[in-house]
Amino acid sequence: MTTAEPTMLRTPPAFARDRMVQAWLVIKALSDAGDAIFTIAFAWTAVQIASPAVAGLVVAAGTIPRAVVLLIGGAYADRADARRLMILFNALRVVVLVTVAIWCLAAQPTVALLLIASIAFGLCDAFFEPAAGTMPRQLVAPADLPAYAALSQTLSRLGTMAGSAAGGFLVAAYGITGSAGLNTLTYIVVIVFIVLWLRPRFALPRASSEQSVLRGVADGFRHLGRERATRTLVIALSGLNLAVGPALAIGLPLLATSRGWGAGAVGVFDALVGGGAMAGALTVVRWRPRHEAIGGFAALMVQGAGIISLGLGNQFVVGAGCLAIGFTAGYASSLLSATFAATAAPDYLGRLGSILRLGDDCLMPAGMAVFGALAGILPLWVPFAIFGGSMALLMIIPLRNPQLRSLSLQREKEPEAEPVPEPESAPEV
Repeated sequence: MTTAEPTMLRTPPAFARDRMVQAWLVIKALSDAGDAIFTIAFAWTAVQIASPAVAGLVVAAGTIPRAVVLLIGGAYADRADARRLMILFNALRVVVLVTVAIWCLAAQPTVALLLIASIAFGLCDAFFEPAAGTMPRQLVAPADLPAYAALSQTLSRLGTMAGSAAGGFLVAAYGITGSAGLNTLTYIVVIVFIVLWLRPRFALPRASSEQSVLRGVADGFRHLGRERATRTLVIALSGLNLAVGPALAIGLPLLATSRGWGAGAVGVFDALVGGGAMAGALTVVRWRPRHEAIGGFAALMVQGAGIISLGLGNQFVVGAGCLAIGFTAGYASSLLSATFAATAAPDYLGRLGSILRLGDDCLMPAGMAVFGALAGILPLWVPFAIFGGSMALLMIIPLRNPQLRSLSLQREKEPEAEPVPEPESAPEV
């Protein structure tokens, strides 16, 4: 499934004792908390100064440029140094946030300001995310990737939850200026950590810089066409949320409204999903199946049954279904994302990751629209059954893939190498 192997630069410690990686995941979670705080402040400010339709356009404005540029960002991630790209585009995010904060100190926020900021963040995401997506394979051995993914997801969810909980209070007290300033500090912490401490242990093969960027993008699609098992993983990860996303975002509110449970019930159900997801991810840290991909796809079959159950029972059945959906989501995404990072060709990781993200971004709006349309013309249990049943049945395809059935990251052995001491001072960036 791979065309080239990473070169070990220094021997990584056991994951349980890997202080650099653990600190990096905590720093990332801190940044996620800052993003959640600013997102709430940004949306709140947009609603205050514009009509609901315009506010929605402003908040979503960054998704279009991100989608347009994402594949190019993936091509650069495969040919350039990931750390340099992450530092550069985090620095640009700081510039955007400082500009917003200074403007709002001197004058009232405007729709134009928020629109420009949203587009700028979208463009930064298009380059930062593919580069950051290659880092796990540069930091830990393949056998540790499931634990890395699980701990990363758990800490990220905790950071987002904490930021979301604090965001409303902070915007009420300090406005968008205070929220932008706080998020700026989290990005500065990330930049300092990358510059001073984050050091790759594995050097990924680089894509050729002689071909144009657009040819590099096309080469990524050609590679996906040749590699059946990698293609299956990319399609599965792209559609990971396609069934459960509409069921939770649209189906649960409709269900609570039709049965008179109230908005509070939706909050409880969402909390059960989030708690289950953290429990599922943490399970991977302590225990995982020998064949990670098969374990992940089997969990998604169970998730399909959980989606079906949402439309069939009372509050307790729906709550149990939400808990099961969350657990299987955290468990499966940790296993499958680790399998993808470990087995995809290292010099294509950025481009394949961009294709994966783009597929999710493009398919999700269609999934939301289809679920809503079905709920409008059929009994509410029907779209739950269609989406959950389709997901469970589609998992049969990867479960029958012989390459995925035999794959085990735990059997991967890294080449022996003498430990290389960490540099006493950080090299120039």
